[in-house]
Formats: sequence, structure tokens, C-alpha cells
Amino acid sequence: MSEEAVLQRLEALESESAIRRIVARYFAICDDLGPNTPLDELGELFSEDAIWEGKGRYAKAFGRFEGRDAIIAMLRSYALPEPHFEMTAHFFSSECLTASGAIGAGQWMMLQTTDYADGTADFRSARLTINFARKGGTWRIEHFRTENIFSRQVDPWNDEENIAVPDQASSGAER
Repeated sequence: MSEEAVLQRLEALESESAIRRIVARYFAICDDLGPNTPLDELGELFSEDAIWEGKGRYAKAFGRFEGRDAIIAMLRSYALPEPHFEMTAHFFSSECLTASGAIGAGQWMMLQTTDYADGTADFRSARLTINFARKGGTWRIEHFRTENIFSRQVDPWNDEENIAVPDQASSGAER
């Protein structure tokens, strides 16, 4: 394999890794939306002319937002004036990710568990299809699409029950 081919492969792997970090950071921030949400940092994950949209059933629920400012305004509405979520957690699988040059694309299956501030809770799955672009050396989200696979109302996920652990006193461990 030529040196040029090795460097191209290395660039693709580094780009894919950067894209994974963007997606992970986006959802880490979304899992903690509230008064202290770093909205500026969240905005920097998107290009100036990015698109964020719901597809299928989510088209009606979420709609479509064009431009970084519109996307951040939408996400801000989940954080302020009061947080929309009591607790939310996103889990990912089935990644299919490619990056070549300054273009990247990925698809993931997502599970989300949510307790809402109003006391309701749900479990949902979505297919994420996200396009990325590297501009000025920085990867950003260009087009974020989320399409509902299923949604199910459930009892609240987070309860105040004690966490069952073995009796550590008998094993010699200190508490």
C-alpha cells in the first residue's frame, strides 16, 4: 500500500472519530438540557446553514429548522425557562459511518428513555441520519434527521428505591 493510500485511510479514520465525538457531545448536552446548558457549545456543533428535521411521525412533532440560530432556539425551548425533561438518556447502536475528504455521513439506531417534567415518561426509538462537513478544519453537523421507529408511554424510569448491592461488610470492604 502506498504512503498516500495509508494517509488517506488515516485521515478517514480520524474524521470518523471526530464525527463520533460530535454526536456523543450533542447527545451528552441534550441529556442535560436546563438552565446551565452550554448553548454556545451546542451551536458550534452545527454549521451556520445546518438543517435539523423530524421525518415521518417526527415531522409533525418536531418540524424542520434551518440555520444554526433556529436549531439552537428550538433546543433552548427544551431547556428554558424550565427544563422539559426530568431525565433523558440516549443510547446508540448499528452505526454506519463514512468520511471522505471534507464530507461525512452516518446512520444510527437510537433508544431514548425519558422522564418528563410533567411526570410522564416514555421509551422511544429513532433512526438518525446525519450529514457532516469539515469547514476550516472543523467537523460540524450539516443535516440532522431523526425518524421515529416506535414510542411507548411507560411508568417513570427513575425511582427513589435503594440500589441493591451485596453486603460489603461481610466481604471486608469498607463503605
